[in-house]
Amino acid sequence: MRDMLRKRVLVTGGAGFLGSHLCERLVADGHDVVCVDNFYTGTRENVLALHGHPRFEAIRHDVTFPLYVEVDEIYNLACPASPIHYQFDPVQTTKTSVHGAINMLGLAKRVKARILQASTSEVYGDPEMHPQREEYWGNVNPIGPRSCYDEGKRCAETLFFDYWRQHGLRIKVARIFNTYGPRMHPNDGRVVSNFIVQALRNEPITLYGDGRQTRSFCFVTDLIDGLVRLMGTADAVTGPMNLGNPVEFTIGELAARVIELTGSRSAIEHRPLPTNDPRQRRPDISLAREALGWQPTVALDEGLRHTIAYFERLLAERGAPA
Repeated sequence: MRDMLRKRVLVTGGAGFLGSHLCERLVADGHDVVCVDNFYTGTRENVLALHGHPRFEAIRHDVTFPLYVEVDEIYNLACPASPIHYQFDPVQTTKTSVHGAINMLGLAKRVKARILQASTSEVYGDPEMHPQREEYWGNVNPIGPRSCYDEGKRCAETLFFDYWRQHGLRIKVARIFNTYGPRMHPNDGRVVSNFIVQALRNEPITLYGDGRQTRSFCFVTDLIDGLVRLMGTADAVTGPMNLGNPVEFTIGELAARVIELTGSRSAIEHRPLPTNDPRQRRPDISLAREALGWQPTVALDEGLRHTIAYFERLLAERGAPA
């Protein structure tokens, strides 16, 4: 008889940045993990350490098509999350969020699984409330170049709560704020990976706008701990729940920290701010503190050191001088 504490867990987007760390955490916690990924932005290298493990299985599959597996819990993380990747094929990005949510909710309904949606702080758009609390409805452009991601995730939240109301599904919705750490894609265009790769190569640091726009950066292990805690809450706790680091930095401050920690000779190069890029982003995590007993523990400099070390190894393996 299978250990009742040992769950069968499906992670969509499991070979991606967040998904691969989540798979490792769940295997370490003693669960059987099914990693599903279409390998558009995820890579087999991200889950290489788990290959051959008796409690880990990887399947190439696109969540826009139905999936038939028997599981106890589903973490729905599948969707490209950086503007470079999600704007490459915006129609497919929307399909991944919307059709993917429908297919995973249908699976959860069939097998009576608990299901968690990896939503995003992008549902708040360019916020007029600061910091952002869960009851804020957001300020999103529905027809802009970022809308495929922002509105796709908003629609997925709608579907989750409609399945909860209509079918009594056990749902959890996490709104994830800026997260960084090892296994970020080196060419994903996101600010932390951009700055680190440019600094290691002593190339100009591309700073969009005047550098005074703000973000809050959460290290990946802290974020994964928040997701696991949220999944483990009572059925009455549905979210949406902000998960992120409430310590706020300007993008200019981040660039300065990266240059100092890498010992780089890079200069700052200013470029125009992209369309609909939020001016400020910081989570109010009062709900996560109260419901999960959770808050980030990894300071920015510590997390940056781990991330810089990862990119140093990656660039060395690829023959790109750091």
